Amino acid sequence: MQRRNNPARAMQPFQTLLAYPVKLRDSFTLSPIALSAWILVFLFATANHTFWMIGAEVFFGHGLAFSGFVLALFLLMLSIFSLFGFSWVLKPFLVVIVVLSAVSSYYVDTLGIVVDRDMIQNVAVTTFAESKHLITLGFVLHLVVFGLVPAAIILTIRPKPQGMLRTLATPLVGFVVGMSLAVGVLALDMKSYAAVVRERKDLLSSFQPGAPLLGIVRYARMVSKVRKDVIAPIGEDAVKGSSYGAGANPVLAVVVVGETARSQNFSLNGYNVKTNPRLADLPVVSFSNVHSCGTATAVSLPCMFSSFGRGRYTYERGVSTENVLDVFKHAGFHLEWWDNNTGHKGVADRIESKSFVSMSVPEFCGQGECADGVFLGALQNYAETIVQDTVLVLHQIGSHGPAYYLRYPAAFERFTPSCRTAEFMNCTPEEIVNSYDNTIAYTDEFLAEAIGVLNRQSRADTVLMYVSDHGESLGEGGLFLHGAPYFMAPEYQTKVPMIVWLSDRFSQRFSIDKSCLADQRDTELSHDNLFHSLLGMLDVSTDVRDAGLDIFARCMKDDKVASR
Repeated sequence: MQRRNNPARAMQPFQTLLAYPVKLRDSFTLSPIALSAWILVFLFATANHTFWMIGAEVFFGHGLAFSGFVLALFLLMLSIFSLFGFSWVLKPFLVVIVVLSAVSSYYVDTLGIVVDRDMIQNVAVTTFAESKHLITLGFVLHLVVFGLVPAAIILTIRPKPQGMLRTLATPLVGFVVGMSLAVGVLALDMKSYAAVVRERKDLLSSFQPGAPLLGIVRYARMVSKVRKDVIAPIGEDAVKGSSYGAGANPVLAVVVVGETARSQNFSLNGYNVKTNPRLADLPVVSFSNVHSCGTATAVSLPCMFSSFGRGRYTYERGVSTENVLDVFKHAGFHLEWWDNNTGHKGVADRIESKSFVSMSVPEFCGQGECADGVFLGALQNYAETIVQDTVLVLHQIGSHGPAYYLRYPAAFERFTPSCRTAEFMNCTPEEIVNSYDNTIAYTDEFLAEAIGVLNRQSRADTVLMYVSDHGESLGEGGLFLHGAPYFMAPEYQTKVPMIVWLSDRFSQRFSIDKSCLADQRDTELSHDNLFHSLLGMLDVSTDVRDAGLDIFARCMKDDKVASR
């Protein structure tokens, strides 16, 4: 008797094979607490290289104390994770945590950055053009191995079924128990642990996922307090001084906001590499001892144009109060903000602004970006047709990293060999510094050309002031780029160049003694001086101007000072 084939029986091996991953997933279950604990173990092991290195230094010779500190952090994080222990919340939460920790740990470990509230703010306001150079092959591989693959595994795990009462009670119980145990462990040596937290803030600032989570919470709380639709006016009494008589030429003041330029690499300030050959041949004053308001653009830019100074500036005050550009507007000036960077961060919300980022100028633009020379043609045209007193703010791309080699045309690569990649690990320290020095040398070229444009004008009395928003680390102490918390930032990130050029007609008209300014070149100054010095330089009287912070006040001729 012939045996008939059974199609269903023939397919059984294949069906069994296809069903195996489902059965494996169904058999691999974990309670919410257990799953959270395993994820924390994974993060402690893979995302905290810098934390372990700093901890080993801080607790050297006190291994038991370090173990207690780590255990307390583990219990603290587990108690927080417990609050998300509901089945419909837990896996999405853990996926976000794992990916966030992978991203954060890469930049902490490779660039030495600190992820705090200000860094979260930088991320929140950045653009793709600014951040794309940080997305390197090394970063992508790190993200895949330590972020995306673990996230995919988390999604395959099925939370262990629990009764309704247990499902509702476990998160709260887990939080209370975990927090109590964490406090108990810390209480065993609270005095020592408190000293460590107080004196070595870099330890917890490198801890994953605690540091980025705390930064996000603090940033969200900061932003939620602000009403951007209510702007407090200042300087409404501002008026132009006697220098603006009938028939006088228009005034053209150009304020160049540098990007990521550190004072230490300006040969005008004593650097032993000739990064400023053009400016060295011009009658400029370079102030060599100027400190920034912050270590990142999102903080420094609004702070330096505000009246508060670093000691009183906060994000809330910055976005809800007018700045020096508004005061100039009250005084009757025309104002424009020209940007070749990532925007004005709210500083120019109430004046005309233009973006030069995507201009089609072959000489200066390529690879989707423009070097700062793109401003020069527009500046020439504006100066030749000016009809009113004007303040132009030019926001440079300057020396923004890590792709320094894109900040200057190839013809201006003077210092070689240079780093031609955003992956610093593939460059030597000498190549990184050379590439950065090329950006400073190009800023020197740009400023000299801008001064040339202004000096050739007969229609306006001209002045140029240049000051950078913050500095940059080039590997010193294992740090790269910028954005370190101010309390621990090296002077490379906080000491910035400031340069002033006055046309002869301008200095005569406003009675400013250039030699007196030059005598102040080594005076200790900061971004706090900018607000008041701009008003003083342009002879604007207002109650919000503090003559004590105005670097021009002491260099006015006696008759001019008396008239103010």
